[in-house]
Amino acid sequence: MQSVFESINSIFSFIGPLSDFLWDFPTNLEWYANIPILGNFSFAIILLVGSGIFFSFKLGFMQVTHFKKGIGIMTEKRTVETGISPLAAFLLSSAMRVGPGNILGVTGAIAVGGPGALFWMWISAFFGMAVAYMEAVLAQIFKEKKGDEFVGGLPFYGRKLLGNKVWVGVCLSVLYILYALCCLPAQGFNVVSSIGTMAEIVTGSSIASDSIFYYIVGGLIIAVTAIIAFGGIKKVSKWTDRIVPVMAVLYIATVLVLILLNLGQIPYFFGAVFGGAFQPEAFFGGAFGTVLAQGVKRGLMSNEAGQGTITMSAASADAKHPCEQGILASIGVFLDTIVICTLSGFVVVMAHCWTGENAVAWAAMDKLPKFNESLATLTPGTAFNAIVTFVITLCFCLFAYTCLLGMISFSEIAANRIKQSKGFINGVRIVAIAVATFGILCNIAGLELGNLWAFSDLGNILIVFFNVPIVYVGAKYVFRATEHFKKGDGTPFTSEVIGRDDCEYWDNKAK
Repeated sequence: MQSVFESINSIFSFIGPLSDFLWDFPTNLEWYANIPILGNFSFAIILLVGSGIFFSFKLGFMQVTHFKKGIGIMTEKRTVETGISPLAAFLLSSAMRVGPGNILGVTGAIAVGGPGALFWMWISAFFGMAVAYMEAVLAQIFKEKKGDEFVGGLPFYGRKLLGNKVWVGVCLSVLYILYALCCLPAQGFNVVSSIGTMAEIVTGSSIASDSIFYYIVGGLIIAVTAIIAFGGIKKVSKWTDRIVPVMAVLYIATVLVLILLNLGQIPYFFGAVFGGAFQPEAFFGGAFGTVLAQGVKRGLMSNEAGQGTITMSAASADAKHPCEQGILASIGVFLDTIVICTLSGFVVVMAHCWTGENAVAWAAMDKLPKFNESLATLTPGTAFNAIVTFVITLCFCLFAYTCLLGMISFSEIAANRIKQSKGFINGVRIVAIAVATFGILCNIAGLELGNLWAFSDLGNILIVFFNVPIVYVGAKYVFRATEHFKKGDGTPFTSEVIGRDDCEYWDNKAK
């Protein structure tokens, strides 16, 4: 069995270098890197941050001016006949956004680029809120009704905006499904390994990865996931409605306690972040381009603004106007990066593990042990440290599991653009669950397929390169919809508002 895993790992050995090349291009070309200032910015950074800046100005900084409006939409009670409520869609998208990357991604970014990476993560998130707004509004404009559910997102608005070609929708659907399938093993692995870690904390003894305990846990996870996934989008959203608030509040509350216990370190935190943003520590390579790239790259992996991977949840909401869900999508980026990732950054930076005589040993650790070492430094007392580690591990487990559910659910929505037959949709669900099971088996076998995990990095940037240009194609329709929304004159949103004739759902709703 081990030889099979090693063969798969070997097959995907090219993934990491290819991903790094695309993320760094063309800064990895000497002639470009030598250009003053510009040579620090890769095409991916220019595309993501540049688009965020452009859309922010064109929208009048909706992420700021309509933030309060978005909170009102989330807290408003609504009766929903088709699809799910805007709040449920927000929580479903948060299930994907708030994942293991909120801990692993932040820790990795700081370990490679220093504390300054967090500053650029904030910058990319602030402008990323505008990109998230754009893609979510497009998802709403071009969503379709299927029974008592809505389906939509990147494959749907991509097809409509690119000449309504069937093959366009199919290709974009396949791209997302492949991306999800390559990310699912890591989520299955993370769920099982974190449950094992919690069991070890409770029992005070180590548990072998190939023990009966892991087989039972793995079997239960697969069974519960299958029951939820085969219940459809509405059932998945019911679970995420319950899990997301709990895991977010639990994580935020726990880290806030640690911050209160280490109040004296707060000035140091901000000094390290702002100072490192422009003058990186030599320990991390001392290159401005490195800290900038780490902040943007890990920020995207966390909040997914610009990928189009969260647009499926935006389309599933029964919104009164397309722009409502756009505002909630931008708040989702704020929650994920500005709030939760910042808290993870507090833990890593305030602990000082990345400085001093133990810095080299800390840097050599894997990402999660790095974070746990930082937790231990900030937590007074062995008993309290065990409690804090257990709670954070529980949050990590929930982050991974909701991400797993989200990927399966969004794969199902994307599959609807290919074929809406029940048999085909069930087939996609089965394949997705089987791939997640593969990750669980990797854990039981005691193996980590690092090269396969790196596929998520590659998937992230490939989807960005497809999605952002499509968002530009549809930008004028979002701007027109936004103007209509801001007027608030009570007139219904229809195809006529944006100068098209193919927004069937909205036209029928207005009749």
